Amino acid sequence: MTETSFDDLNDAQDADGVVDIADVMQKMAEHKGCGTSSDGGKASCGSSAGPADMPAEIWEKVKNHPCYSEEAHHHYARMHVAVAPACNIQCNYCNRKYDCANESRPGVVSERLTPEQASKKVLAVASTIPQMTVLGIAGPGDPLANPAKTFETFRLISEVAPDIKLCLSTNGLALPDWVDEIAKYKVDHVTITINMVDPEIGQHIYPWVFWENKRLQGYEAAKILTERQLLGLEMLTERGILAKINSVMIPGINDKHLVEVNKAVKSRGAFLHNIMPLISAPEHGTVFGLNGQRGPTAQELKALQDECEGDMNMMRHCRQCRADAVGLLGEDRSEEFTTDKIMAMEVEYDAEGRKAYQQAVEAERQAKVAAKASELDGLEAAGDIKMLVAVATKGHGVINEHFGHAKEFQIYELSSGGAKFVGHRRVDLYCQGGYGEDEGLETIIRAINDCHAVFVAKIGGCPKADLTKAGIEPVDAYAHEYIEQSALVWFKDYLAKVASGELVHEARGDAAIRQGALLQKAG
Repeated sequence: MTETSFDDLNDAQDADGVVDIADVMQKMAEHKGCGTSSDGGKASCGSSAGPADMPAEIWEKVKNHPCYSEEAHHHYARMHVAVAPACNIQCNYCNRKYDCANESRPGVVSERLTPEQASKKVLAVASTIPQMTVLGIAGPGDPLANPAKTFETFRLISEVAPDIKLCLSTNGLALPDWVDEIAKYKVDHVTITINMVDPEIGQHIYPWVFWENKRLQGYEAAKILTERQLLGLEMLTERGILAKINSVMIPGINDKHLVEVNKAVKSRGAFLHNIMPLISAPEHGTVFGLNGQRGPTAQELKALQDECEGDMNMMRHCRQCRADAVGLLGEDRSEEFTTDKIMAMEVEYDAEGRKAYQQAVEAERQAKVAAKASELDGLEAAGDIKMLVAVATKGHGVINEHFGHAKEFQIYELSSGGAKFVGHRRVDLYCQGGYGEDEGLETIIRAINDCHAVFVAKIGGCPKADLTKAGIEPVDAYAHEYIEQSALVWFKDYLAKVASGELVHEARGDAAIRQGALLQKAG
């Protein structure tokens, strides 16, 4: 732990030596939202932070939460239960459709559940997926516009599965009214979607809000919304509840303004900021989709995230999940747990078995961290060279996916500082029924066009040749090995070739963020 972190802890202790987590969190907000590491004060709570980077009490809350820790998301799973259908605001980027089984975006579900059905589903999933550590309620509407269903679900789950972390996602309009109830049910993680702190901008994002039995529109609606959001955030911080802020980047509307949002939420104790790209495909039927509002390019999104990271730690591994998602981030196993299937299951909740499994996961996780650390020496040769590489993975922090089977690629930035996760790119499957599709390959190349290499477990000759022609090196020499360690070994070799004159380092172009967001279900 850094000197600053120790001082924060000492200052936050009362006469009995008890640490006031809320006080620590507020002090941490002054240092980019979390404890800082010694290398230049870089905050790392949303990446691979461990006990050396933050107070132990907060580490316990985030160490196996896949949304609050980038490093954890390679190893731990989450699930959402769709018990909250009503919403109290309207967003121009949202259209809450049902029965969209292959569509992955917030607000979409295949089934809505009662609290009792949700509780049974959590037990079924937790018994089948022992690395599932987090239960979230994220809609399909707003959990706090459906408080009875939301808190009854939390009550039932806390009784039958007390080892599972509880969290919710909200637009924040009703948040101040329910913070005490959130604390009562030990919901330690709350995500608030905050897209503006200026009503002049907000009125172009929100057509209306429903507040105190009235539908407000325009500037007035946006003013009420931002006031309530920021008040709710302050109240969460006071109670030691971790708050993650989601912001949708909408080019030409709030993209420049999100820097101010970042400063506002940091000053109020937010733990993490997640800037997401607008999903605005016309087929989704949203206002922005139908009026042609574009989403950001990969380069635009990364530039904004990099700018805001100077003030606060950024989440870059968000998958903009469905409201009924199940599994690791980037996969969806919800079809395995439909209502008819779970109601027919005989579920035996094995808390000790889950604990043992997660201990094995922690051992695997520590081995991965150690492997990365072993390759950090010698990177000073990189100088100011930075580059992106894409990785095909099924999880566990290893390169274990065939190029043709990848539904997404994880993106890492390599530099003198090491390997840093900076995002992901959804793609269409290249292999369809055993055959490669040329059109699919073109979309993959566009999605990772800013990358110098793509790491895969295996790849065929045709896509290998086309990737090489496009200037993206296909790398299959590190199959089933750790991602960061392998990428750094490759990077050192690349730097040696640059130093010898065998290669000339050149910057890559921009890449397209896939708008369709249609994912095949995990089998």
